[in-house]
Amino acid sequence: MITDTHSHIYLDVFQEDIDEVMSRATEAGVDRIFLPNIDKSSTAQVNALAEKYPQRCFPMMGLHPCSVNENVAEELAHVKAELDTGKYCAVGEIGIDLYWDKTFFKAQQEAFRKQIEWAKEMQLPIIIHARESFDEIFEIVDEMNDERLFGIFHCFTGTIEQAKHIMNYGGFYMGIGGVVTFKNSGLDKVVKDIPLDQLVLETDAPYLTPTPYRGKRNESAYTRIVAQKVADLHETSIEHVAEVTTNNANSVFKV
Repeated sequence: MITDTHSHIYLDVFQEDIDEVMSRATEAGVDRIFLPNIDKSSTAQVNALAEKYPQRCFPMMGLHPCSVNENVAEELAHVKAELDTGKYCAVGEIGIDLYWDKTFFKAQQEAFRKQIEWAKEMQLPIIIHARESFDEIFEIVDEMNDERLFGIFHCFTGTIEQAKHIMNYGGFYMGIGGVVTFKNSGLDKVVKDIPLDQLVLETDAPYLTPTPYRGKRNESAYTRIVAQKVADLHETSIEHVAEVTTNNANSVFKV
């Protein structure tokens, strides 16, 4: 069994063929898919898919850093109200993104801190989005890390030094997706040196489609391609990678 720990297959681009998308995932051995929320506008879609496939799709609740703007207070109130329902398996995706826009950097930091606090209170994992922002993320996690804080650094594309920093926290895994298959990403050399017991698999569908499907819509079935690449890098079988990474995912999400 392969687990896709991070997939946005609830978005409109999947509306026409979601049943086929789920069938292809099954054929590829991808049995469980975790759905990170983006903001208020995506919540209904996340929940609808989780309700349609209750044994396979699991919803998270959080405010994506790229959705942090003038109405951040309203968005965070929505996140808190949803988390209070108790139906979510994680707080995510949350974090800091300095790739697109730095205008709301301070607000992103505050939203990240607030959502970490809620996760700790509710004993939920956090799913961290860290694009062009490892130092800024580390600054906050260094300060807030304790035995109640755990989760996943989603879409890990960092250096081996940054991987070691994450491993030293004690409660975090690194999410590996399609980027590991990109020819010049350099991530393959890093992943080779990270123990399997520190990794989980993901797609970030519909984004970051692995080779050989780059340029096309990503989907959860392609987690298998990522699993095979990680297996090749670790010189082991895809079955072993599937088992270890699924166990890791289970220990995070407790589903």
